[in-house]
Amino acid sequence: MSDDRHAHANALLATSGTTRTKVGSAVSQHASRRWWDADAAQYHEEHAEFLGVDSPGGEFIWCPEGLHEGDMRLLGDLAGKLILEVGCGSAPCARWLAGQGAHPVGLDLSRGMLERGRITMAHGGPQVPLVQAGAEALPFADASFDLACSAFGAIPFVADSALVMREVARVLRPGGRWVFSVNHPMRWIFPDDPGPAGLTATIPYFDRTPYVEVDDASVPTYVEHHRTIGDRVREIVTAGLLLEDIVEPEWPEWLDREWGQWSPLRGELFPGTAIFVTKKP
Repeated sequence: MSDDRHAHANALLATSGTTRTKVGSAVSQHASRRWWDADAAQYHEEHAEFLGVDSPGGEFIWCPEGLHEGDMRLLGDLAGKLILEVGCGSAPCARWLAGQGAHPVGLDLSRGMLERGRITMAHGGPQVPLVQAGAEALPFADASFDLACSAFGAIPFVADSALVMREVARVLRPGGRWVFSVNHPMRWIFPDDPGPAGLTATIPYFDRTPYVEVDDASVPTYVEHHRTIGDRVREIVTAGLLLEDIVEPEWPEWLDREWGQWSPLRGELFPGTAIFVTKKP
């Protein structure tokens, strides 16, 4: 693999090729745990400053377009609320929520990402409980949380995202919001390239076969799943949730950085992120 953005993880996992193939929950989860453990250090070298990982109080950035929860208030009132962050990574969002008077719990599949959050919290600032678990089987009782959120966390990396919606609905209390951001589904049709090569559609939007990176033995080392906008809406509604909004951020004029496939060039032409705002009746 020639992607310098993830050179360490690719080398550690012996990633040697890519394919499109069906991958079930167990294999997908195993690959994701290994990938994010292996990529944690290089990921933070590139993105920690933008995400506010080392800020004493954390930050809540929804997406590469830089939307901040302090400005957007997609979760509503925070003070005193019990909040579950799904796919929290090193937990800058959860720590920011704690600084607003909420009581968050951060959940992530990767011990490497959680360890980075633990190290950061050892230097002071808001302290947040961290739980290592997958999103398809949340280890919490029914109606445990007032709110739930995921900023590019688990959703693109799970095989059964419909199950995640049901699980979140289960642990939410009536009236609770579930807000999550993912790469915009239309991005699936374009190559993962921030430059001109990423402006030509090459993959069918309706092809839901996962993107998979593999080692020489064809064992998946990275898996990403695709759902259309309609798929997401159906998953939300079937889980018994109400869809209140879909936010498609425009690329801000002040932002000139690239993040993987996200760039000013592509951001001026089509959305890179979709944020789904839902509520449990």
